Amino acid sequence: MSMPRVVINGVGSCIPERVVKNEDFLNATFFQENGEPFPDENDVIIRKFEKITGIKERRYAQPGQKASDLGSVAAKNALANSGINAEDLDYIIFAHNFGDMQRHNNRIDMMPSLAARVKSQLGITNPGTTCYDIIFGCPGWVQGAIQASQMIRCGDAQNVMVIGGETLSQSVDPHDRDSMIFSDGAGATIFSASDVAQGGYLAQSSRTDANEELCYLAMGPSNNPALEDHGGSYIKMKGRKIYEYALVNVAASIKCAIEKAGFELKDISKILIHQANEKMDEAILHKLFKLYGEMGDSKSLMPMTIQTLGNSSVATIPTMLDLITRGELEGHELNSGDNIIFASVGAGMHINAMVYQVP
Repeated sequence: MSMPRVVINGVGSCIPERVVKNEDFLNATFFQENGEPFPDENDVIIRKFEKITGIKERRYAQPGQKASDLGSVAAKNALANSGINAEDLDYIIFAHNFGDMQRHNNRIDMMPSLAARVKSQLGITNPGTTCYDIIFGCPGWVQGAIQASQMIRCGDAQNVMVIGGETLSQSVDPHDRDSMIFSDGAGATIFSASDVAQGGYLAQSSRTDANEELCYLAMGPSNNPALEDHGGSYIKMKGRKIYEYALVNVAASIKCAIEKAGFELKDISKILIHQANEKMDEAILHKLFKLYGEMGDSKSLMPMTIQTLGNSSVATIPTMLDLITRGELEGHELNSGDNIIFASVGAGMHINAMVYQVP
């Protein structure tokens, strides 16, 4: 008995309506890591930030709106354009990093699991719809997609929903200029068993580097020395270290996945990479070109949403996939036979890449 093909059977997203532009940070009070104020005025800091990251604006959830709420909206949208009923889901996998943040503080709430909360909000009564969460840094949605594909291929499931959702605006340090990178959002994708002759999931590559790389992204106190004993814990990252790590390792992981699928770079139509930082993503793609000894058109190969949506961690790739599927990302579309890559890097440090052919 041959393994079934695993195809995408429904995509959806939840892009919060609240737009926060770079100029909204002009009155912020930023401190350096050593607790000293920056010598530059905020307008200079913001201009440098935009030049490096490409971010002009980002989306934040409304006050009181939690990650599971965003995930539920994305899930409903995915079901609406799928070929299945919610009761026919065998698994719901929710990738996130901070759970549902409590309002007015940054305490993390992950019990019950966010996947179970989504199941409840969808009104699913089937006890066979099993729910669990993934904590895998920004690559969490891709890892969920890999797990979903493996479960379906081995006959354990027919339909698996994978959600990536975050409200990072509630876990950032408002006194850290890096806080301007992060945003909120959710994306959901349904993977289903299919008897199509070709296409679907083809291959994957994953890795974890947890030696000196372990705390390149981690939680820490505010940069504001007056809040040092506040008890809060915020996203902290070593930007230069992450950039160097990603540049060396992400392209190699993508190449590994492409080779496992039996392809060359010229066979790939799109690379949907986690929207972490515009310059970093472009550098990763150029590194990939170099590994193959080729030069390609990065703008047509690699869609970008970070300019207007910011970095919503696990939500960036499924949100981008939904926008492309609905024809809302100018200059990009997916057609039957297209080979696409989902790739991400983030806290762990984790990297993964998955090859998928549009049926």
